[in-house]
Amino acid sequence: MADNAQMIIDLDRKRMQAMAQKDVATLNDLLADDLIYTHSSARIDTKQSLVGNMQSGATVYNAVEPSDVKAQDLGSAVVLTGVARIRVTSGGTPNAFAVRFTDVYADRGGKWQMVTWQSTRLAD
Repeated sequence: MADNAQMIIDLDRKRMQAMAQKDVATLNDLLADDLIYTHSSARIDTKQSLVGNMQSGATVYNAVEPSDVKAQDLGSAVVLTGVARIRVTSGGTPNAFAVRFTDVYADRGGKWQMVTWQSTRLAD
């Protein structure tokens, strides 16, 4: 089994940078069409609603900075866990916080895409 752990850690960092840079082309490439994105507030987004909220300006990610990221390579999927510091403006209200996350990437015919994100807000 190939070790995809570091490649996926790097790919996820690229995705987080794309969110902060509002790089929709990169996000469309890295996010699976059937994405389930569960925010720390328990709100759920699809790929379409996540990217749509970013494009409309309803949600503006100013920074997403990962740390302590670990990877479990399961062959056709890689599970990431870690911490991310997020600075976001949602509905015009700025907010900054840290989350612990679980993130899953799947090999979709040789193309790795994020299929699941789940985060829990950490105490300040």
